[in-house]
Amino acid sequence: MAGIIAIIGRPNVGKSSLFNRLTGRRDAIVDNTPGVTRDRLYGEVEWRDKSFYVIDTGGILGEESAFSKGIKLHVDAAISECDAVLMVTDGKAGVTSSDKEIADLLRRSRKPVILAVNKIDDIKHEDAISDVYELGLENIIGVSALHKRNLDELLDLIIKFLPEEPELDISNSESGVIKLAIAGRPNVGKSSLLNKLAGQERSLVSPVAGTTRDPVDTLVNIEDQDFRLIDTAGLRRKSKFINAKNSSENDLEYYSFVRTLAAIDRSDVVLLLMDAETPCTDQDKKIAAHIASKGKGLVLIINKWDLVAGKVKFGDNLIKKVKDEMPFVNWAPVIFASALTGRSTQKIAPLVKAVYANRQNRIATNQLNRLMRDVLAFDRLPSNKKGRTLKIYYCSQVDAEPPTFIFFVNEPEIVNNAFENHVKNELRNLADFNGTPVRVFWRGKERESV
Repeated sequence: MAGIIAIIGRPNVGKSSLFNRLTGRRDAIVDNTPGVTRDRLYGEVEWRDKSFYVIDTGGILGEESAFSKGIKLHVDAAISECDAVLMVTDGKAGVTSSDKEIADLLRRSRKPVILAVNKIDDIKHEDAISDVYELGLENIIGVSALHKRNLDELLDLIIKFLPEEPELDISNSESGVIKLAIAGRPNVGKSSLLNKLAGQERSLVSPVAGTTRDPVDTLVNIEDQDFRLIDTAGLRRKSKFINAKNSSENDLEYYSFVRTLAAIDRSDVVLLLMDAETPCTDQDKKIAAHIASKGKGLVLIINKWDLVAGKVKFGDNLIKKVKDEMPFVNWAPVIFASALTGRSTQKIAPLVKAVYANRQNRIATNQLNRLMRDVLAFDRLPSNKKGRTLKIYYCSQVDAEPPTFIFFVNEPEIVNNAFENHVKNELRNLADFNGTPVRVFWRGKERESV
């Protein structure tokens, strides 16, 4: 992912509609009532070989008028964490005092700002764009989220302000370097673990500038393996814009969460830290689901084990909790550790190496054929309401990182989740895929006549 764009503007200017158009989805609630969107949403956008996250901030402005303290804290948090801001105004309503105050803050932020004047539904409405020049912002474009007008031009403008991938100033090749992200919710111990791992370096430590907010990647060698530690640990540092607690903390946590997703996208393997006293939170599950959806390797770290060690059967109960509440990553190994005391941290590097290797594993075609002949042929294959039973003709592994398989069948729509999970488990019996997701696709193919 190349960056994060935050959509900011007063209520009822069309932020949610624009979010839906850019992401190609209808996740955001669209309503004419100001402040109807209560939850912040994020989505992924791909345009001209660039990918970025866009955040719909609509609901945070609520129903308050002018530029209340709550609005300012929210906008501050958005500015703090995003790479560029997409400010939206209502071309039909004209410039309001809230527009002026938001624009004033954006000008002083020194972040790139694109001003989208929404509801310019036709060329005859173009004159309304001239009204917004009093806001003192450059990069102005008239759009219509409702009629998809000028959205291509808007996307072209957005990608001009996305950060470039950093050029790594390293004499050695990056070949063979494992990109390792440390993720987790705030205050779970990411910084402590980052420092513990970096402190084990044996030969090479190199700071490398990352995104425009300058998190620092660390190249470190542990047991003859180079790791690039991708810094997500400092994502919740206090912004110079943020002074108050409560809503400002929540806002910054939200934007940091989205930036964590962007860091995960750069990785090969992710360490997901969870607090031993409060594991499997909603945010833990969201991060884990994103890691799996991106095909990244995953190791679950139950951190702060020093605080709970000694409790009877606590570890067994915790493993059961993780498996029950996060079954979608039941393939991920679990380590009980303490970044503070160093307990079990020496196990992390070898396990990450193994997961990295497993993510590249392949299964030979003859083994796949044996799977179909000796295992799946004796299964009760799923069928549809018309009584048609699934037939599997052949399969092949088409990719690695993560391991990806295509099964050619008579009718792909017959496949249900239970059977797909069964097939994935059988594939895992053929090769060591510990720590990596396995992708399976079903493709229709008429069996050739013999």
